[in-house]
Amino acid sequence: MSGTSLDGVDAALVRLHTDRKGLSITRVAFLHKSFPVGLKALLLKNSTREGSNVEDIARLNFLLGEISADAVLSVARKARVTTSRIALIGSHGQTISHLPNSKRFFGRKIAATLQIGDPSVIAARTGILTIGDFRVADVAVGGQGAPLVPYFDWLVFRSRSRNRVLLNIGGIANLTLLPAGCPLDRVSALDTGPGNMIVDTLMQRLYGRQLDLDGRTALSGNVDAILLATVLKNKYFRRPLPKSTGREEFGSEFVTAFLKRAGKARKKDIIATASMITPLAVYDAVNRYARWNRSVDDLIVSGGGVRNKFFLTALRELFGEGVVKTTDEFGIPASEKEAICFAVLAYETLSGRAANLPSVTGARRRVVLGKICQA
Repeated sequence: MSGTSLDGVDAALVRLHTDRKGLSITRVAFLHKSFPVGLKALLLKNSTREGSNVEDIARLNFLLGEISADAVLSVARKARVTTSRIALIGSHGQTISHLPNSKRFFGRKIAATLQIGDPSVIAARTGILTIGDFRVADVAVGGQGAPLVPYFDWLVFRSRSRNRVLLNIGGIANLTLLPAGCPLDRVSALDTGPGNMIVDTLMQRLYGRQLDLDGRTALSGNVDAILLATVLKNKYFRRPLPKSTGREEFGSEFVTAFLKRAGKARKKDIIATASMITPLAVYDAVNRYARWNRSVDDLIVSGGGVRNKFFLTALRELFGEGVVKTTDEFGIPASEKEAICFAVLAYETLSGRAANLPSVTGARRRVVLGKICQA
């Protein structure tokens, strides 16, 4: 998995088993492979309409395949597992454009999504069957192509008696709503808006640092309530389901406008205010879209944002101290969840099982996701 934070590839090696009781997951090994210096900047450039270059994109597509293959081989060595024992690889790829809302284009209504890091390269370099390009099949039948993690959330975290919300905070924050006893066709989910994305970009512009480590800068500042209220008027937060978003909505242009509104505010107050967007957008989304009779029993958090103490503190103030948990408490480390998810999605693809949820993405029907690339 490589997400909207653009910091590298997460590789999880897992053992999957299905029986009458359902799916069981055994973690074997995990590692994070950071991107080379300068690659994040080039990916960001090629994720914008103005800066993208078709030659860069073509080469990046192969380069990210090579980096992903290296991560697979490294995690196998770490676990002392030969590649011949690995049945398949599931690779999300790196999103550089996500345009889920269709527009007229040469006489047709066209929606689109593009993930690079070609799975054929991964298969060739590792000698392992690889499945990638998961989002396209859902978009092709009228879906948003995102989020895809809710299928995994339902398989692993659903409860007969507890109302649960699964929250992943990466570059973008997304959540899955699982009311007690929720059947698969009643799952709802959405991208709530920015996760780390806005804060990371502001830290780079204001402090020359890649991120707000542990949320320390935000914790040292004060939230500007007026600026925050202005930002939360963004139409995305009130958009009806299905909804997904990315850098197109909350990228560099958003940050530039945010800084202009902030004026001469102290840098740490700007970071604190930007950081508060994430938990408040999550809280608003749960209240706006959850359809159950009582409050949330468990808000289960994963992703890199788990390390941000500002986010977690704000979520606990909003939802209640005992409600907010991490996936670590359920046997899946927060930093590993999405990589494990795409192993599961690849397993479902190879088994011929549909893994998109029309109730989540708005697709016209369920479809088998991904493209199978033979070794």
